[in-house]
Amino acid sequence: MNRNLQTECPVLVTGGAGYIGSHAVLALRDAGWPVAVLDNLVTGFRFAVPDDVPFYEGDVSDADLVARIVSERGTRAIMHFAGSVVVPESVADPLKYYANNTAASRALIAAAIEAGVPHFIFSSTAATYGVPEISPVSEDAPKVPINPYGWSKLMTERMLADVAAAHPMNYAALRYFNVAGADPQMRSGQSTAGATHLIKVAVEAAAGKRDSVAIFGSDYDTPDGTGVRDYIHVSDLAVAHVLALEALIADPGRSLTMNCGYGRGFSVREVLDTVDRVTGAAITRTLEPRRAGDPASLISDPSRIRATLPWRPQHHDLATIVAHALGWETKLAEMRNAEGDNG
Repeated sequence: MNRNLQTECPVLVTGGAGYIGSHAVLALRDAGWPVAVLDNLVTGFRFAVPDDVPFYEGDVSDADLVARIVSERGTRAIMHFAGSVVVPESVADPLKYYANNTAASRALIAAAIEAGVPHFIFSSTAATYGVPEISPVSEDAPKVPINPYGWSKLMTERMLADVAAAHPMNYAALRYFNVAGADPQMRSGQSTAGATHLIKVAVEAAAGKRDSVAIFGSDYDTPDGTGVRDYIHVSDLAVAHVLALEALIADPGRSLTMNCGYGRGFSVREVLDTVDRVTGAAITRTLEPRRAGDPASLISDPSRIRATLPWRPQHHDLATIVAHALGWETKLAEMRNAEGDNG
């Protein structure tokens, strides 16, 4: 990417104090893009945003605030990560998800259109596919979400498609599979308490923060009976966002919808075995019944993103993903201990 184009395209990252958003901020900053962050800090952490990145505390649905940021920063692109992401919670409290994900995204998109922002990158999810009949799953597979979280994201994708047809804006919707790991330089990682993602749960157990790890379902039609998932390193995912932005700038008439995964699956037992190898200790495992709606296998077909972008993952080894996640867990404990000493 031409350095002048980067300078001419300041980026606003919503949810930039959260897990994936903070890594996107690092990837943009490392590549020389002017970047600012908007986050309400409900689930994000102020420490995750570098000191030299302008930070605004507030909601993406605050049109006046978004307009002010765009004006102050000359924003030309928005990367939208802000939202709620816990699938079981979306089932228990669907209106929260339609408010935080769909309605808030609608307000943000409207503010972007009003301000003339030409590029929009959206943090979507493989949950838009529901339980696919075929795995690996391509972008053209039926979109039949099985929970409000997936629907809330799919509705935003639909809004973006309609808006791009009616206004001078193009967009990229990136559908994530299972995001894990942490920044290799340990500048950010998954910090939210009570996280439900397997690798995060497993490294918490390895670090002594949990007594055991539950395996939900051991009778699936998979090689070892446990669910198989496609795990993508968060830093590789962040780079995909930067490359998607470059593609949007290069061709303003084109929008993109792409899976973000490696096209390779690991079972729950394989993940836990890898954590054991990395740590040199054994995690206690408990067998639990299947969870409703969990597919046996969910693996991405990454053909489109590999054909569209010069995206070459650097951290696709599962042991590397686990090691980085474990390293961040250790750093989190050190940070919290330091806070206690200073408190």
